[in-house]
Amino acid sequence: MLGCKSNGGCSSGSCNRMNVHDWLANLPFSDPESMCRVMEVSFNNGSRKDFFRNTTTHIFEKGDMVAVEGVAGFDVGTVNLTGEIVRLQLKKNGVSETDPDIKKVLRRAGDRDVEQMIQNKAREAEAVIRSRAIAKQLNLAMKISEVEIQADGRKATFFYIADDRVDFRELIKIYAREFKVKVEMRQIGARQEAAKVGGVGSCGRELCCSSWLTDFKSVNTTAARYQNLSINQTKLSGQCGRLKCCLNYELDTYLDALQHFPDNADSIQVAKGNAFLIKKDIFKNLMWYTLPDSNKQYPLTIERVRKIKQLNAQGVIPEELEYVDVTTNKPKEAEPEFVDVVGQISLRTLEKADKKRRNDQQRQQRPQGPNRPPQQNRPPQQQQRPPQQRPPQQRPPQQRPPQGPPRRDDRKNNPPNTNNPQ
Repeated sequence: MLGCKSNGGCSSGSCNRMNVHDWLANLPFSDPESMCRVMEVSFNNGSRKDFFRNTTTHIFEKGDMVAVEGVAGFDVGTVNLTGEIVRLQLKKNGVSETDPDIKKVLRRAGDRDVEQMIQNKAREAEAVIRSRAIAKQLNLAMKISEVEIQADGRKATFFYIADDRVDFRELIKIYAREFKVKVEMRQIGARQEAAKVGGVGSCGRELCCSSWLTDFKSVNTTAARYQNLSINQTKLSGQCGRLKCCLNYELDTYLDALQHFPDNADSIQVAKGNAFLIKKDIFKNLMWYTLPDSNKQYPLTIERVRKIKQLNAQGVIPEELEYVDVTTNKPKEAEPEFVDVVGQISLRTLEKADKKRRNDQQRQQRPQGPNRPPQQNRPPQQQQRPPQQRPPQQRPPQQRPPQGPPRRDDRKNNPPNTNNPQ
C-alpha cells in the first residue's frame, strides 16, 4: 500500500482523500457464491473512482493494488470497496451490476506495474506547466487544473476550467504531438478543482469536498438569510470562490423551526410608527423589531406578534410593543472595590526585596567548582571590601654570623698591611 504503508485504511483520509469505511466487511454470508464480484477502485489518491468486475480467482481486500483495464492498456489503482456494500454504491450511482460496460480487473499489481506507474506519475507536474503554456500561446480562455497520466503512459486526461465553450481541436493535436499520448479533455467546475487541490477551510478542518463530499448542491444567499447570517461575500465564500457548501448543512433544521413563526410579519403598526422585522431567533422563539425613531431592537414573542397582526387587521393600533426582557443566565462578575494603599507600602521594603532577589539570581547563575569566574567578574559588592588593618609585627633582631678568617678572594681584593709592625 502506498502512503504510510500501514497495510490498512487511514481513518482521517490523509493517504486516500475519499476514504470509505466498509461497515459490512465483517458480516458473514451464508452463500459466498452470491457475493458481489464488482469492486470500487480509486485512482490518484482517491480523486477519481470507478467500478471494475473481478473476473479473476483472487480475493482482494481494501488497500490492495490492482491492475485494471485502461484505454489501449492498463491502469493501476487501489481497491476501495469490496463485497456487499458495493451493491449499495452501484444503486446510489445508478449502475447495474450486470452492465457489460463495466471494465475488468486484470491482475494483482506487481512491482514492475507499480514502478511504471510511479515513473509516469512523476511526469504530471511538468505536463501541467507545459500544457498551460501551450494553452496560453493559443489564446484560449481556459485553465488547466490537473493532468492525470495512465499507469502505462499511453493516455493522459487534462482537467480544465472554462467559463464558456472552448474550441480545443487544435490544442488536442499539439498535446498529442508534445506528450506522445492519447489526449482526453474533461471540463470541471471550481468546486471540483478545490476538491482535487485540497486544503484547510476557515473552520480549521480539511475541506469537505476533498475529504468526504461527492455531490455538490447549488448554494445561494437565501440559505444565509434563513440562518440570519450577514451577507458578507468574503466570509461566505470558500477556497473555490463560490458560496460554502456547509451553508446547506443546517438549512433544513432552520426551515423546520421557521414554520412556527407567523408569515407576512415583516412590519407591524403601533402608536409610535411602523416596526420593522430585523431577525428571527429560532432558539428563543423571539422576533426582533426596530422602530423608526430609535436604533434599539425590541424582542417580541411569537404570540405577541400574532396578536398585533390581528389588531392591525381589525384597524386597531396598539400603544406599545410589549417587548420581553432578554437576560442571560451568565452570572454577573462582581467588580473589585477600590482600596487606598497609599502609605501602607514602604519603598525601602521594596528595595530590599528587589536587592535580595537580584542577589539570589546572581548566586544561582554563578558556577560552582573549578569553573568559578575570576575576581574581576564578581559583583562590585564583593570586590570592594574594606582593607583589614593588621597589628604591627615586631621582627626579632638579626644576628650576624661570626667573622672567620678571610677567604682567598678577600685576600686578593684586600692585600695585607705590611707597614703594621709585628
